[in-house]
Amino acid sequence: MIHARALEKAYTKAGNSIPVLRGMDIDVERGEFIAITGASGSGKSTLLHILCALDRPSAGRYAFCGREVAGLDDEARSRLRASSFGFVFQGFHLLPQLSILENVSLPFMYCASPQPDAPERARRALERVGLGHRLDHTPAELSGGEMQRAAIARAIVVRPEVVFADEPTGNLDSGTGAQVLDLLAELNRSGTTLVLVTHDADVAARAGRRLHLTDGRFDA
Repeated sequence: MIHARALEKAYTKAGNSIPVLRGMDIDVERGEFIAITGASGSGKSTLLHILCALDRPSAGRYAFCGREVAGLDDEARSRLRASSFGFVFQGFHLLPQLSILENVSLPFMYCASPQPDAPERARRALERVGLGHRLDHTPAELSGGEMQRAAIARAIVVRPEVVFADEPTGNLDSGTGAQVLDLLAELNRSGTTLVLVTHDADVAARAGRRLHLTDGRFDA
């Protein structure tokens, strides 16, 4: 499903090029649950942002389901994200003025064609994560664990082929974090490919395969 070769990423600061990724290869098969680990600054989030088409590599090749991604224009990348990818981030990124149901319906705004069943699909996604009783609540009325479950519902509402998760338990206590991981693992068992970034070894242990980054390269 994901096939990347010789990925590089560098940023320019004060006229100097600062390498973050240094010629990385990665393959992800359909249905896998992969954890990418490494210390802060090792390149985990940068890699994830490239794989989910939020950023571009400085060099290298990346194909998703046989389609080259690195060279797509912004509109095509947006369509790919809207149709194939779901996102779960540490900070939840829920809009405070909207209800949870409205937040979970937001991804349909980016679909290529109208989705008249969007509210019903959002409701079913929230029921799947145990928030069917919270549809009209705003984020401020939810606990941290409930907000992350709402973020997961938003990630899966368009039935993506891959869910990318960046430190999804980072803002949660250990018990709530375990519940979120249980939910992500259940999604993977139902067929969703999951690529998760974490610095936590206990979180990574839940994955079927673990890859460790050091200074922009995977350990041998």
